[in-house]
Amino acid sequence: MDRQRIGRRGEDLAARWITDRGWQVIDRNWRCPAGEIDLVARDRDHLIVIEVKTRTGTGCGHPAEAVTATKLHRLRRLAAHWLAVHDLHPASVRVDVLAVLMPPGGAPRIEWLAGER
Repeated sequence: MDRQRIGRRGEDLAARWITDRGWQVIDRNWRCPAGEIDLVARDRDHLIVIEVKTRTGTGCGHPAEAVTATKLHRLRRLAAHWLAVHDLHPASVRVDVLAVLMPPGGAPRIEWLAGER
């Protein structure tokens, strides 16, 4: 499976994981000149911007390790831009990471790293 297909499958799994928890996915792969947000979800009055990182193994590290401080800073700026474009006024906004591990021949595993509100 190529990287793009793996990433798309990871995002599909992450979206299902989100809805299984009762959250609502309100945007996917939102793009602007500054970058892309993988998923935007709502949990009651709270907005969650979600970075999904998918890997088939940990040979190059855990998927979450790919989310650096620089990437988190960019995601916070993108969240502000997303809110400026959309007419939503959430009680809080946070950035979460969903690390998806899809080992060949094994069941996918999702690890949730919740950001601070």
